[in-house]
Amino acid sequence: MDSGSQQQILTAPYGSWESPITADLVAASGKILDGFTLDSHSNLLWLESRPSQSGRLVIVREADKIGELPIDVTPKGFSVRSTVQEYGGAAFNVCGDFLVFSNFQDQRLYKQSLCSKDSRPVPLTPDYGEPLVRYADGVFDTTFNRYVAVREDHRKNGKQPNTEIVSIELEYMQDIQEPKVLVRGSDFYAFPRLDPKDQRLAWIEWSHPNMPWDKAQLYVGCLSETGDIYKRTCVAGADPSLVESPTEPKWSSKGELFFITDRNNGFWNIYKWVEHEKEIQAVCSVNAEFTRPLWVFGMSSYDFVQKSEQGNIIACSYRKNGKSYLGIIDEVQNSFSTVDVPFSYIANIVSGGQFLYIEGASAVIPVSLAKVTLSNQKSAVVDFQIIWSSLDSKPYESYFSIPELIEFPTNVADKTAYAFFYPPSNPKYKLNKEEKPPLLLQSHGGPTDEAHGILDLNIQYYTSRGWAFVDVNYGGSSGYGRDYRERLLGSWGTVDVDDCCSCVKFLVDEGKVDSARLCITGCSAGGYTTLATLAFREIFKAGASLFGIADLSSLSADMHKFESHYISNLAGNEAALYDLSPINSVEKFSCPIILFQGLEDSVVNPEQACKIHTALKKKGLPVALVEYEGESHGFRKAENIKFTLEQQMVFFARTVGQFNVADNITPILIDNFD
Repeated sequence: MDSGSQQQILTAPYGSWESPITADLVAASGKILDGFTLDSHSNLLWLESRPSQSGRLVIVREADKIGELPIDVTPKGFSVRSTVQEYGGAAFNVCGDFLVFSNFQDQRLYKQSLCSKDSRPVPLTPDYGEPLVRYADGVFDTTFNRYVAVREDHRKNGKQPNTEIVSIELEYMQDIQEPKVLVRGSDFYAFPRLDPKDQRLAWIEWSHPNMPWDKAQLYVGCLSETGDIYKRTCVAGADPSLVESPTEPKWSSKGELFFITDRNNGFWNIYKWVEHEKEIQAVCSVNAEFTRPLWVFGMSSYDFVQKSEQGNIIACSYRKNGKSYLGIIDEVQNSFSTVDVPFSYIANIVSGGQFLYIEGASAVIPVSLAKVTLSNQKSAVVDFQIIWSSLDSKPYESYFSIPELIEFPTNVADKTAYAFFYPPSNPKYKLNKEEKPPLLLQSHGGPTDEAHGILDLNIQYYTSRGWAFVDVNYGGSSGYGRDYRERLLGSWGTVDVDDCCSCVKFLVDEGKVDSARLCITGCSAGGYTTLATLAFREIFKAGASLFGIADLSSLSADMHKFESHYISNLAGNEAALYDLSPINSVEKFSCPIILFQGLEDSVVNPEQACKIHTALKKKGLPVALVEYEGESHGFRKAENIKFTLEQQMVFFARTVGQFNVADNITPILIDNFD
């Protein structure tokens, strides 16, 4: 159709609209940004996933000249991914003209030169025959020519591995030495960070039964002439009467230690350790979150834009009322200001001297990496340039549904919760006033995670076909302070379930959705909320669980070390775990369910999906199970991402939709369904 022609506006049942946002497009756009940094020449390097290559992760370097394509640094046969604490993160770092990375297949550390395109990585850590020893979150110690990192060692204790901070020699030798242990004794470690003179090491540690966002400690240790740690000081988290979760330590050029904690107002704010006065000072105190829960290593929520003897200028991201902002803290002027950028969500910030590199997104901008130039006064953006993006979204902008942040009443008096509501949106179709759209509610994972209200083609796949969609930040979600996050402690399976139901009731009462066509979906812990809602409430008409949890007792018994106490903290004792497990209340299910499960999932045992499928099939409910070889906790292969999305939508359409989908999709067999 040429630009001058008039497009005919169509009328069709909700859910049956044609859309160019296909499952193939969604699967192809499933690239993930998994960290970025700068080399010695201020060239940007980032780590991205390749769904078309079975989810392989590759380090990419920014092109040398404008108009040229970025350069793949990681050679074939390697995938840069750490599995420390199962979720990994911070799998590589750069120093001078070389980098060190964790290889997914064997979890060994490798060193690779950046000077030659044909450089082959060489191993730095021993080969144990299988990936029993893993590394993450490393930094370079140039004084001792070594790499200091978190190590997770499964050689002796299996599912309860030893976690330590170790040093790895950077000089490659045929007879590779065992890494040297620098810090041990706690259950977990993160953020080993050296001061500018390589004389002190800061780190975060925590132990069972806490998660890092519950209670942690920030330590600083001095380095001896042999590179060992001595004279440890607990900077934050030692006071038993003060519950706090320090995180993200960073050293200024003067050797001042900055970090983030939630000690005063229940929100993660930036603080500074004034060593000579033995006190901690708030750098910025705002009822907003300046970081997020430490599910993966390597978060960088702030960085130093300008460093001087008089003070620092710090760029930071903070989240308030469902939206992220770029903040500038000027220690010299003792000021805090906000700079406008097109992102409504900001994840990570790295300073490049004259530039900032920011990972973020918005309702119309997909997850992207942007180069930001600030004015001399750091008060405004002079230039904003997207360097990398998870997809080219411009051809589809007219189809995007823009989310509305809604606040709705909960079952608890005077307490509200939040969600992002996406109405149906397609420029080729007009809204039908005689019909209400079907609704798909999404319960996010974690459960200590957060819905962000940013562009997600998985959501737009539905809304562009005439569905309404709501992404719920139930009590227990991040982004709203400690009190909100702790609503779920001892109440998992109750607060989250109640809030999802309250959200739906609110939307039905507002006349936004069809009460007869309510569906729910969720991944991992969101899959548990989905199954629990379907088992213990009767508001939804169908559901989909993606690698979701059906048996809390089994999950707790099989859980890896990082989350081995998390389930009990959230749900309670053994009796509560049994009572709250959907698998033990199959008789209460009353609507169709489809399950998707990776067969190499080390977080949620694949047997759980089999058990729930078998039980529901025996009960006579419409049910389907899709299992994927070679997939773990989360689907990375493009073909599986596509299949999951298509089959989930068709399942809903067949069981509760009352419409025919426009896409040509061959549906799978649904047990107990004609």
